Amino acid sequence: MLPASVRYPLWRLRWAGLLTADLVIWFLAVQLATFARYEGDTALIDQRLILTGAALAGGLHASVGMILRLYQGRYAVGSADELTALAIAIAGASISLFAVSALAPNRLVPLSVPFIGAVIAFVLMLGLRLALRRTHEGAVRPRLGEPTLIFGAGDAGNQLIRSMLQDAQSPFLPVGLLDDDPAKRHSRIYRVRMLGNRHAIGAAAARTGATTLVVAIPTADASLVRDVSALAGEAGLSVKVLPGIVDLLSPRIGIRDVRDIDLADVLGRHQIDTDLGAMADYLTNKRVLITGAGGSIGAELCRQVQLFGPAELILLDRDESALHAVQLSLYGRSEMGSGDVVLADIRDAEAVSRIFARKRPQVVFHAAALKHVNMLERFPEEAWKTNVLGTRNVLDAATAVEVECFINISTDKAANPANVLGRSKRVAERLTAQYARDNGGAFLSVRFGNVLGSRGSVLTTFAAQIARGGPVTVTDPGVTRFFMTIEEAVQLVIQGGALGQRGETLVLDMGEPILIADVARQLIAMSHRPVALVFTGLRPGEKLHEDLFDKTEHGSRPHHPLISHVRVPQLKDRYLEAEDWSALVGSSEINLPMANRTEAHSP
Repeated sequence: MLPASVRYPLWRLRWAGLLTADLVIWFLAVQLATFARYEGDTALIDQRLILTGAALAGGLHASVGMILRLYQGRYAVGSADELTALAIAIAGASISLFAVSALAPNRLVPLSVPFIGAVIAFVLMLGLRLALRRTHEGAVRPRLGEPTLIFGAGDAGNQLIRSMLQDAQSPFLPVGLLDDDPAKRHSRIYRVRMLGNRHAIGAAAARTGATTLVVAIPTADASLVRDVSALAGEAGLSVKVLPGIVDLLSPRIGIRDVRDIDLADVLGRHQIDTDLGAMADYLTNKRVLITGAGGSIGAELCRQVQLFGPAELILLDRDESALHAVQLSLYGRSEMGSGDVVLADIRDAEAVSRIFARKRPQVVFHAAALKHVNMLERFPEEAWKTNVLGTRNVLDAATAVEVECFINISTDKAANPANVLGRSKRVAERLTAQYARDNGGAFLSVRFGNVLGSRGSVLTTFAAQIARGGPVTVTDPGVTRFFMTIEEAVQLVIQGGALGQRGETLVLDMGEPILIADVARQLIAMSHRPVALVFTGLRPGEKLHEDLFDKTEHGSRPHHPLISHVRVPQLKDRYLEAEDWSALVGSSEINLPMANRTEAHSP
């Protein structure tokens, strides 16, 4: 790049040259208009008056142009904004020349000349600018960029193609345009031709030699991204996308906004809007304790809660390695001897009570749980000990220190539960509702579905199977699940403390359920590896489709359009004493020791 000492004089010279060209054009325009007015009879033309009129028109044009910053770099050459300012300057000069000619004792020019000349001047100035713009675009047009198809001929596609063509170092060279809108079938953007709709992707790739396709529709929904991505994959194209408009820092779209497609694009998850001020009210300067802090949800909770300036953030988990990792991610160092890291198991009621009595947390996020469906079907007593008794232990300890806000993290499997995990989490929701009755603080639950990127999720399983070369296994072609991003899940959990009422369960509107088979196919396509997809059949305890609401629940949305509030029945004290856990999980094979059942009462 040229130094500033060189660039500035060149910049001034360029705009001075453009102004000089416009003054010459005014001279020619007035001459041509006068010549036309007198039908070519030069004997009737007073050259001195005509020269005076042309000079006056040029001077007036320059004056208006200076006011509009037309020759000081305010507008890009050949842009719509520049042409608008140019038209204003020409109109101002033309009207002023007409007024002077009409009022002067000796008319400088015939009264029709200012208007005819204005039209001629605008056409010539417009042609000059378009020629300069075309020359400039041709000079910087990338030659070595990756041949790229652009899907979407709207404003975003227009801006993206322009950005690619105006950057000589652009990694992308647009070679074709695609759009499903029949009205755009003849479109052409900066000489990039329309080649058809989404079904023409394969033919367009073969015709142009493209290796990449960019979906230039920031508002594209998940079904469109999935379909276009699949068709592009069949044509051997890598797929990239633009983020949603709300995710862009500027309404202008350029090369730097293009990114690789990820699974969130395919699943169509969009972040819910959150009121950070409302959340900060109950977290700022408070002692906050998070159980299961080393897990995926717990660790993200730690990161987001820390942003609100708690007086103390207490991390509790039974996995020392996970605690080490989350502390390192929070502070860039790990001091396992510090008081904010607590190694304990929520099954140990006495240890949990001691910790709460010493730390006296004011806000508790209860994220500790066992969550693997198939494993808990084999070992239901473990679900009982952790998800039920462990939750009761934490609730007891929270009650003893008069916690202001207790948020139990639940799962969509607790709605119409069909397996041990779902039933144990349903009991935990009901326990939380029971404790809400007897506490002054807000005790509530938050329920959501599968979390993208969480440890042990189906996506992790698929990724591991693909890494091994396959096959990727899915239980049933029709099985669906709800998905959300880990950031969204945690925002919902934190919002629970701000929006939820005592005893409620909050449920996020998670959109349409996604076919697991589609997720598997997309991950395989993104891997660019020949991996087989195999269906194994539903296993015990697995549903074909999950529910967000129990059949007895009726949600309302008093505070947020995407968050439903439901009431779950309280779990009476006698319930855990009188009912056999085998009845709760629906299996006659479960026979827990009497000690577990008799100590499971609620205070």
